[in-house]
Amino acid sequence: MQAKLKVTVLAALVATWGIAAAQEQVVKIGHVAPVSGAQAHYGKDNENGVRMAIEVLNTQNITIGGKKIKFEIQAEDDAADPKQGTAAAQKLCDAKVAGVVGHLNSGTTIPASKVYNDCGIPHVTGAATNPNLTKPGYKTTYRIIANDNALGAGLALYAADTLKLKKVAIIDDRTAYGQGVAEVFKRVATSKGMTVVDEQFTTDKATDFMAILTAIKAKAPDAIFYGGMDPQAGPMLRQMEQLGLDKVKYFGGDGICTAEIAKLSAGAKTLGNVVCAEGGASLAKMPGGTAWKAKYDAKYPNQFQVYSPYTYDATFVLVEAMKKANSVDPKVYTAKLAETNYKGVTATIAFEANGELKNPATTLYTYKDGKKTPM
Repeated sequence: MQAKLKVTVLAALVATWGIAAAQEQVVKIGHVAPVSGAQAHYGKDNENGVRMAIEVLNTQNITIGGKKIKFEIQAEDDAADPKQGTAAAQKLCDAKVAGVVGHLNSGTTIPASKVYNDCGIPHVTGAATNPNLTKPGYKTTYRIIANDNALGAGLALYAADTLKLKKVAIIDDRTAYGQGVAEVFKRVATSKGMTVVDEQFTTDKATDFMAILTAIKAKAPDAIFYGGMDPQAGPMLRQMEQLGLDKVKYFGGDGICTAEIAKLSAGAKTLGNVVCAEGGASLAKMPGGTAWKAKYDAKYPNQFQVYSPYTYDATFVLVEAMKKANSVDPKVYTAKLAETNYKGVTATIAFEANGELKNPATTLYTYKDGKKTPM
C-alpha cells in the first residue's frame, strides 16, 4: 500500500513538473552585429547589452498569454558586411525569433530592414544612424538613438558657431553611415559660411591615409571631418601627427566616439583635437546610466564602447510591446511598438510615426588625457 502511494505521489509530481515545463515558453530575441573583424569591439559591446537585458528579464517571472516566458538570445555575426547582414537577417527569420535588436552599421541595417519587413519581424536598432533607414516606412523598423541629421548638424554648428572655424576638409569611408554623416556635416557647415577645401574618400578596411592627408595638408584646413569608424580614425590621427597636422581639429560622428580610439591612435597628440558626437545623453546624464554602467563593468570589464545601453533598452522595448499585446507573436505585438512609452536606462523612449525616436538628445565629446569626456 505504502509503495503504491509513493508511486502515485511520484506520478503526480512528474505530471505537475510536466505541466509546469509545458507552460514555460522559450522566446528567442535575435541580435546582429559584427563580432569578427576590425569592428568586433562594437559588436561584442552591443551583444553584451542584449545579454544583460535578457538576464534581468528572466528574473522577473514574466507571464505572457498565460505562459511563463524564458528569453534567450540568438546572436549572429554580420562582420559589418551588407551581404552577411541580409543573410543573418534571413537566418533569424527562418528561426522564427520573436524580435531583433540590431544591426550596428547603417550599411547592414538598411538592407536587413527589408528582410525583417518581408518576414514580419520587428527590429530595433540602438546604433545605426543613417536617416535612410526609416524612409521606406516599414512598420517593423525602429531606432532608439539620434540619427545622422542630428549628429552631423550638431558637429557643424559647433565648428562654425563656437570654434569659428573657416576651412574644413572632409573624408568619408563610402559606407552608408560614413557618407551619410559626412553629407549632413558638409551641408550644415557650408550653410554656416564654412568652406570645404577638399573632399577625399577611403574605405572601411584601409589603414594607410598618408596620400589623402598629404593632399589635404596642401589646402591648409582648420579641421578635418571624418565619416567612418574608429579602426580608420585611430591610424588617421597617428598619421596626421606624423605629417604635422597636429593643430587641426578632427571631427566625427558616433562611429569614432569610442574608448577604443584612444588605443588605436597609440598616444598620438592629435587625439586631443577630436570632437565627436553621440546620440543620447552622456552616461552620467542618462536616467539610469551610472548604476547601469557599474553593473555592466562588473559583468564585462573593459568591454564598454558606445551602444550597449541602447541595445539593453531596445531589448526591453520589444518585451514591453509583447506584454502590452499579451502575445509574443510578432504579427500580434508589432503594432504595440508604435505605442511605446518606456522609461529606459538611456531615456524615456517613444517613437515618431516613422519609427524614429521622439526628442533625441545628442552629446559632444572630446578626449582629455586619453579619456572620452563629455563637453
